[in-house]
Amino acid sequence: MTPEPPPAQYGTVLPMRGGSAPIENAPPNDLEAEQAVVGAMMLAPDVIAEVSAVMAPADHYRPAHETIHQSILDLHGQGKAVDPITLGHHLDQTGVLTKVGGKSYLHTLVQAVPTAANAAYYAEIVRGKAQRRRSIEAGTRIVQAGMTPDTTDEDLREALALGAETVPGTWSDLIPLSHRPKLPGFPTHVFPDWLAQYVAAVAEETQTPPDLAGTLALSVLAAAAGGRSVIQVRGRWREPTNLFAVVALGPANRKSAVFSAMTGPLYEAEKLLVTQAAGRIVEAELTVKMAQEAADKAAAKAASADGPEKDGLVAEAIGLAQAAESLTVPPRPRLLADDATPEVIATLLAEQGGRLAVMSAEGGIFDIIAGRYSGTANMEVFLKGHAGDRLRVDRRSREEYVDAPALTMGLAVQPAVLEDIGKNRGFDGRGLLARFLYALPESLVGYRKISPDPVPAPVAARYEHNVTALTLSLADWTDPAVLQLTADADGALKVFEHRIEPQLRAKGGRLGHVGKWAGKLIGVTARIAGLLHLAEHLDGAYGKPISATTMTAAIELADYFTDHALTVFDLMGADAAQARARTLLDALAANGWESVSRRDLFAKLSRSEFPTVADLEPAVALLEEHGYLRIETPPRTGKRGRPPAPRYRIHPQVREGQL
Repeated sequence: MTPEPPPAQYGTVLPMRGGSAPIENAPPNDLEAEQAVVGAMMLAPDVIAEVSAVMAPADHYRPAHETIHQSILDLHGQGKAVDPITLGHHLDQTGVLTKVGGKSYLHTLVQAVPTAANAAYYAEIVRGKAQRRRSIEAGTRIVQAGMTPDTTDEDLREALALGAETVPGTWSDLIPLSHRPKLPGFPTHVFPDWLAQYVAAVAEETQTPPDLAGTLALSVLAAAAGGRSVIQVRGRWREPTNLFAVVALGPANRKSAVFSAMTGPLYEAEKLLVTQAAGRIVEAELTVKMAQEAADKAAAKAASADGPEKDGLVAEAIGLAQAAESLTVPPRPRLLADDATPEVIATLLAEQGGRLAVMSAEGGIFDIIAGRYSGTANMEVFLKGHAGDRLRVDRRSREEYVDAPALTMGLAVQPAVLEDIGKNRGFDGRGLLARFLYALPESLVGYRKISPDPVPAPVAARYEHNVTALTLSLADWTDPAVLQLTADADGALKVFEHRIEPQLRAKGGRLGHVGKWAGKLIGVTARIAGLLHLAEHLDGAYGKPISATTMTAAIELADYFTDHALTVFDLMGADAAQARARTLLDALAANGWESVSRRDLFAKLSRSEFPTVADLEPAVALLEEHGYLRIETPPRTGKRGRPPAPRYRIHPQVREGQL
C-alpha cells in the first residue's frame, strides 16, 4: 500500500536523519526535534510527563505535530494506551488523520526516534525555537505599535506585555488566586416578552441586579411546572422540569422584596387551589367519617352476636372496616414550603403528588439539611427530589413511595453562606452542591437610584395572570405532559454537548475541577428549554415541540450559569486545585526559594494534601498561569543519560513576601 502523503498545507515530511534544506526566511523551528518529541511520546508513554513539564503542544511550528501532540495528551489523560494504532484511531474519529499525514506518518515518527530517553531534551529544543518565534512576534508588535500614529495606550500596553512574557528573566504582574473575573450579566432577553419585561421592571423598581429576579423567574416556572411535565430528550432519556437555583448577594440588597414580587402569583395560585379543593375535602372527610362509623357499629354488633349469625356479622364488619380504611381525604393543596425539615418536605411531596417548591430569601435550609435539628445530615429527599428518583416516605400508619418526586428550590443567600456550605464535605461528597444553578451578581448598593420607576401595572398584571394560569393548568395532571424536541432543537443540544464534553476532562478541561456540577449541565439545559417553552406557549405547550430557538436560548442561560458556577465553586473552596495552589504558595513564600526542584518542593508538603508528586501538577499549573512561578529545565551537562529534572523559578514578590 502506498503511504498516505500529508496535505500540502502541513508541509513536507522531513527525514529524521540526513538533514534537509532549511526553509528560506522561515521563523525559527526544528522540525526534526518536533518529530522526535511526538515519536518518543508514542514509543515510550512514560516520557509524556517529562515532555509536558518542558513544552506545550502549541510550541510546535508544524500544525500537524501540534495536533498529534494534543491528541496524545488527550488519550493519556483518559487513561488509554498511546501508540500509533490507538492514536491513529483517535485521529480518525476526530476527522484529522488525513490532515496530519495519515497512519503511515505516525509509524514513520516512531521508527525514526533516535532514543526515547532524550525526549525531554528534544522538547527543550522545540520550546527554545518557540520562544524565539514569540520574541520575534513580540518585537514586531512593539515596533508596529510604536510606529503607527493612531496606536492607543492600550495597544502599547498589550504589545509591551507580550514582550515581557516572551523575554526570559522578566516577570509580569501577579494575578491574585482570589481574583474574581468579570461575570456576565443575566441574559433577560432569552425570556418571552411578558417575563423579560417583568424581570427588568422588578430589577429597576428594587434597584437590584436582574440576575436575582431572572434566576427566581426560572424557579417560579419550575415550581409551576415541576412534576407535571417532562422533556423527551432522545431515546429513553427524559428530564423533569424542576430546578435547584441559588443567588448569592450581600446584605441590604432587597432580596425579600424581589422574592415577594416574583413568588406572589404562586401563593395566589395555591390559595385558588385550596378554594377549589375545599368542597372535595369536606365531602371526603364526611364520607370517611360515615364509613368509619358504619364499620364501628358493625364491629360492635358482631362482637355481641352469638350463634350461627356471628360469622356473617364478623365478615360484614371486616368488609366495612377495609372499605373505611381504603378511603382517603385529599390533602390541602400546597405548592410552596420555606425552611422545612427534610422529613416534612418528604411528607409534603408524598401528599402533593410529588410536586413541591422550597423558596426562601435566606439560607437557613442549608443548616437544616446539615442537621440543625436532628444532629445528622439528611440529603436523600433533596438528591432524589432533584433527580426524580423513587423516594420512600415513612408515614405514621404506613409506608409510601413517591415514584417521580419533583422538588424545586429557589434561594437567595449571602455569599458567606456559600463559603460555609463549601466547608461541609458531605454536601459536595453526596453531590448536593452539583445540583444547583448559581448566580453571583455584582451588588448595586451604593449605586442605586433614589426614585426608580415602579413596575408598570399592566406588566405586573400580565405576569401574575400568566404564572397563575400556568400553575393551575398543570395542577390536575397526574401523568406528566411530555415535551418533545424538534430535530433542529436536538441538533443544537448535540452541538452544545460536543462543546462541553472536552471541557469535562480531569486534566486540562475548563470544567474538569467542577466535574460533578458540569456533568449535569446538558440535562439541566434541557430542563431550562422545557421551562422556556412552557412560558412561551401558555396554551397547549405540550402539543408543540420545543424549537431550536428555544434550545439556543436555554444554552445561553447554561453558559451564563457555567461562568458563575466556576467563580462560586472557587468561593466555596470546592476547587481542590485552588486550595492546593494556596498551600503551595504558602510553602514557596515561607522558604524563600529562588528556584526549587519538584522533589524538594514535594518534601515540604503534607502527604495528606499531596499524596503523590503527581498531585502537584494541577496546583503548579495554576500558579504558573497566575504568574507566581515558571517551569524551567536546566541545561544538560553531558550528552548521555536523562536530561536534568525541571525546576520551578519563583516570582521575586513571592520570595520577598510581597503578596
